[in-house]
Amino acid sequence: MRIDHVVPRAEPLEHASHNRRLHFRSPAEDLRIEVTRKSLHLLILFCIPLLDISPTLPIVCLLAGLLVYSVSELLRHHGITVPVIAPLTERAARRRDGNRFVLGPVTLALGAMLALLIFDPLQAKIAILALGIGDSFSSLIGKSFGRIPMPLSDGKSVEGSLFCFATVLLAVFLLTGRFIPACIIALTTALVEFWPTKDWDNVLIPLAAGVVASLVI
Repeated sequence: MRIDHVVPRAEPLEHASHNRRLHFRSPAEDLRIEVTRKSLHLLILFCIPLLDISPTLPIVCLLAGLLVYSVSELLRHHGITVPVIAPLTERAARRRDGNRFVLGPVTLALGAMLALLIFDPLQAKIAILALGIGDSFSSLIGKSFGRIPMPLSDGKSVEGSLFCFATVLLAVFLLTGRFIPACIIALTTALVEFWPTKDWDNVLIPLAAGVVASLVI
């Protein structure tokens, strides 16, 4: 009895090329993703005016947002799309996120909540400024204009770190009117942001900035 071997039909070149393009991201696409991510990241700054209204209000808002996001992300991984939240998550996801639970918003909310729970209102505001402004603008400037790589930083740039320092310095100085403490806090933020801690810099930056603020202000 003769057994016929079925040879799989080769995938058309055009279709294979199309599939490869689905997994390729140009520098412009990476920058668009980073702009989306950091635009959402900046929303954490709304905790500052909410803190002026009530000490518990920003914590309640963060807990509610964290719960809604976590449920949306779990549903997304089971093929159920939550309007607005799931599309934004997919639009802002980076290569390293792949098909995993996107952790960035969770650590962002956690970092802000820890700052609000641990520090006094002024120190908490400084910590949230460092988290929202320093991390966001350092990443955007680094992606857009970074040319000089920082050693041991997993691809971060000198330009991004300098802009992180400058923006936090300006923000803290405008908030407190104290230049030297603002310099120390900005330097601390830039040093913590420099280390390749992935999404956990969202927790480390506000904690470091808040601790230093409690010592120098």
